Amino acid sequence: MKKPKTTNPELVKLIRFLRKQSRENNVKIWRDVAERLAKPRRNRPAVNVSRLNRHTEKKETIVVPGKVVGTGKIDHQITVAAFAFSEKAKEKIKISKGKTISFLQLVKKNPKGSNIKIIG
Repeated sequence: MKKPKTTNPELVKLIRFLRKQSRENNVKIWRDVAERLAKPRRNRPAVNVSRLNRHTEKKETIVVPGKVVGTGKIDHQITVAAFAFSEKAKEKIKISKGKTISFLQLVKKNPKGSNIKIIG
């Protein structure tokens, strides 16, 4: 198994958890997300709320292997799982009646990873 280069203990634990879930459930999406999170921080995406609005439809589940920032507007309800959120991004997503959740919550809710879109 490839060792993550990050020194953030929370992130290392999350990467190991996602890889384990990928093996146990035989699902490739969690391994893909883990590999994207294992990259250096400068290579992890910062996704604007406006980009989420452009590339999603109502009631979709989105995974961002980086940070969601609050630039732009969102006009429909979505569920977003990301490693980090800015306060403005959380606020804008909640105003649109969407949800912000952690990767752990998403994996427990949807272990097979069906109907999930990765943006970033």
